[in-house]
Amino acid sequence: MSPAVECNNLTKKFGSFTAVDDLSLNVSPGSVVGFLGPNGAGKSTSIRMMVGLSIPSAGTVRLFGADPRAQKTRECLGYVPGELRLDERPTVRETLASWGRLRSGVNSAYRDELIERLSVDPSKKVGSLSTGNRRKVALVGALMARPDLLILDEPTSGLDPLVQHEFLTILAEAASEGATIFLSSHILSEVERIADSAVVIRAGEIVADGPIGDLRRGAAQEFRVAFSDRSPSAGELRRLEGCRSLEAEIPGEMRIEWVGPPGPLLELLSRYGISAITAPEPDLETAFLSYYSTSETKRTSSAQRRGGDPRES
Repeated sequence: MSPAVECNNLTKKFGSFTAVDDLSLNVSPGSVVGFLGPNGAGKSTSIRMMVGLSIPSAGTVRLFGADPRAQKTRECLGYVPGELRLDERPTVRETLASWGRLRSGVNSAYRDELIERLSVDPSKKVGSLSTGNRRKVALVGALMARPDLLILDEPTSGLDPLVQHEFLTILAEAASEGATIFLSSHILSEVERIADSAVVIRAGEIVADGPIGDLRRGAAQEFRVAFSDRSPSAGELRRLEGCRSLEAEIPGEMRIEWVGPPGPLLELLSRYGISAITAPEPDLETAFLSYYSTSETKRTSSAQRRGGDPRES
């Protein structure tokens, strides 16, 4: 079976500026993948190429093995852009009806259910809607045909917390029915809630990707250690390859930021009297910040990554 999304060496340049640089990834059918990165990282540019709205400077994109611009591909795709540009003259009902005529498979009962669950007023003119309410209209439009693939760029931007929660529930239901979901987001907790895996992009390059749990484990981990007697010197710790940073503001206590398997650190610490040690597992936000704060981050191994040697970003 072809990947739901397949990007090979995808590059986009605007003059001398490279917005996306040699991006390669596969998204398996039925998976839910978060696409993470701050503004300017290249997320929206990548997504526009994925859905066929922007032509790559180099590289290829395939959705279920086909050109994303082909009509048969568009029939199985639901897309919400990061920046919405809607015709302000019609009502919401007229807008959704117009979108429905452009594709087959729209389930009117499901569309009406989405309208109710996302608190959309179909009688209102689009031009009278707030940014968040326009976003809800776009979400209904993307979901109402129950597409096989949803590509969503910041889908919860502008939504209030209750609607965000309901929308994520709807996405989880779609995923349970076999839909593939690829969504970008600044809200890492929502990605952690519904995604199987994530891709982290920085300055147009993928710096890490893989299952959420693997990304957490691969990120820097904080160890807080209290010593009952003597403690290792800062020099001893900093000579260890995995020691990223070290703080010892209180005598007899240390905070160590560590990257990689902790065996070498624990072996050194075991030579000293330890009264307490804590090492909470990083959440996705901590992992994300870890990948971004590393000046030379090597791309993490992942089943999603297309074959090739990991390279430094």
